[in-house]
Amino acid sequence: MTINELQDEVIEEFSDFSDWMDKYQYLIDLGNEQQPLDNKYKTESNLIDGCQSRVWLQADLTDGKVELTAESDALIVKGIIALLIRVLSGHTPGEILDADLYFIDRIGLKEHLSPTRSNGLLAMIKQIRLYALAFKTKEEA
Repeated sequence: MTINELQDEVIEEFSDFSDWMDKYQYLIDLGNEQQPLDNKYKTESNLIDGCQSRVWLQADLTDGKVELTAESDALIVKGIIALLIRVLSGHTPGEILDADLYFIDRIGLKEHLSPTRSNGLLAMIKQIRLYALAFKTKEEA
């Protein structure tokens, strides 16, 4: 599936909930379903700067596609990173760099996060794009 198809799928799932408490619960459930990050990746270098809670993000390039794994010590943040992984992981660095992540606004996520969580969300996206840029640059070299 393309990044946009995955975003549309997420928007569709969130449209099933009218109450934001239900959406938060769904985010928590998504985070809890995520595979735990291998302890060897829980390093200082994998911690994302700008997040209130601790978020570790590991990116690997496999067969030209970026594979993302992550974990957080905060339940809602774990769900947010699970959504980002679902939408972006398994795509080429170029696809990730070109992606317009419209699902964040469409599901109302940004407006329902505290300013610090919102900054953390932006930091997670920035870090994913930095990994994609590094992989793309390495491929082109």
